[in-house]
Amino acid sequence: MQMLYNSDSFAVVLFDVEGQPVSGSVAPAPGDEPLSHGGYEIVDKFARKEIFLQGAMAESFKVGIEALIQTQPSEEEIDDYIERFASLMQQPVILH
Repeated sequence: MQMLYNSDSFAVVLFDVEGQPVSGSVAPAPGDEPLSHGGYEIVDKFARKEIFLQGAMAESFKVGIEALIQTQPSEEEIDDYIERFASLMQQPVILH
């Protein structure tokens, strides 16, 4: 787990979990890459909602952020990009 971004409006955390080799053996066979599971958790602090992106959505988010970073964006520009995903956020943030 790695905090990638934290503003007054949003927080983005990367979850990257390396799995076992595909064959299940202790030492991976040639060409037997470990599975990688994970994604991005995005929290809208004002709406108190979150979403976990994985798979194609996570890859799309990553590509968009990487392209944005090339322009040396302001915090407002990054928040504007992340806000595009706000309509997908359905899970309420619950603290234990």
